[in-house]
Amino acid sequence: MKKIAVLGAGIAGISAAFHAQEKYPNAEVLIYEKSNDWGGLCGGFYIDSNKGKFWFDNAVHLSFAKDSYVQKVFAESSKPIRHIPDPINYFQGSWLKHPAQNNLFHLPVEMKVKAIKDMMNNHNKKEKLENFEEWLKAQYGTFFTENFSMKYTRKYWSVEAKELNTNAKWVGSRFYQPSVEEVLEGAMTDDTPTTYYAQEQRYPEEGQYRSFVKNLAHQITIKYNKEVKHIDTKKKILSFTDDKQASYDVLISTLPLPEIIKMMPNAHKDVKDAAKNLHHTQVALISLGFNKPDIPKNLWFYVYDEDILFARVYSPSKKSPNNAPKGCSSLQAEVYFSTFKPLEKLAPKGSNLSQYFLAHTKDWLVRMGGGVVLNDIICEDFRIWPYGNIIFTHGIERYRKIALDFLQENGVVSCGRFGEWDYLWSDESFLSGKRAVDKI
Repeated sequence: MKKIAVLGAGIAGISAAFHAQEKYPNAEVLIYEKSNDWGGLCGGFYIDSNKGKFWFDNAVHLSFAKDSYVQKVFAESSKPIRHIPDPINYFQGSWLKHPAQNNLFHLPVEMKVKAIKDMMNNHNKKEKLENFEEWLKAQYGTFFTENFSMKYTRKYWSVEAKELNTNAKWVGSRFYQPSVEEVLEGAMTDDTPTTYYAQEQRYPEEGQYRSFVKNLAHQITIKYNKEVKHIDTKKKILSFTDDKQASYDVLISTLPLPEIIKMMPNAHKDVKDAAKNLHHTQVALISLGFNKPDIPKNLWFYVYDEDILFARVYSPSKKSPNNAPKGCSSLQAEVYFSTFKPLEKLAPKGSNLSQYFLAHTKDWLVRMGGGVVLNDIICEDFRIWPYGNIIFTHGIERYRKIALDFLQENGVVSCGRFGEWDYLWSDESFLSGKRAVDKI
């Protein structure tokens, strides 16, 4: 084995390259990255202001890795700041603790009564649940599901809940299922315990989220601005958009399955059709910098109202004060969309998307009463990240297997969130890259 090529310099690709180099010290290990920086979805960007530079990650990232090896790598690479989860929810003018289903205290009395009554007299229990909507109603009743969960599903996943499956990996780990006692207590007081699925979340004190793997990134070779356009798996040659080529003996890919299939001309029709049936969200990021500290009161919050287009808002400056100039703070809102719900359909016809979403976000942040004042904003940015989350539509497992089997047959080891096409957090993507090396 002489040449090991890794496609993509995100967390999975960096992990794969590092562990390949460790396992095969005499091999040439190269990462080919289409952009001019490393980090992928775990990377980010700077925005200039008259007070200095603001850093924004590509959407909210916090680590709650439980694997001891991942914890060790992350901690040795960057000193972590530890956060106790305290997210909140915005719903029709009220702020609720998270998760909303057992923190109804600030809702109007009549709404609390309907929600609790429906949860306690839940007639949606079934032996076999066919889709995510049925799963939600079986847990929380019809009233809460239709007024909360289904609305958020449309915003975050860009599809109706009934269009999603009930894969235990993405459903079971994310949705708290409270007892009757917890629901009743949370309706009577907001002095309730935290029931978030992670007890602690970590973020690098310096260097942004991606710095959790910076020690590894500094030990490997990354070739930037190398976008693959064609893969010849018989001759083992990569062709790039700059008309250059590179040979390989082993190929590890972190590229999204639909993208790499397009690069392989020997993919037959059923493989191409399977790739077309693998769906994902995209994320419009609206980033704001403020000339005052502590504008955000919570590290992040969710928004259920559908007339407010952003689903989630977080504060980079609360994750680490080093993400903003001294005396400043920041917020980033996320608007999710997909081929099922195009971004253009969320804005008035013919409008400038950047201008519209910036104005919409600023207007609603002021109206929501979170302490945002327009005159305090000293920088702003709108950009789109092309891959957000895998959408777990029905049949995903079958289509994914067809694509992965084809790659395996052609000697390509696929890893990472979009390479495995699964609900992987950053620590799981890191381990996915490590496992990929065991397959070569």
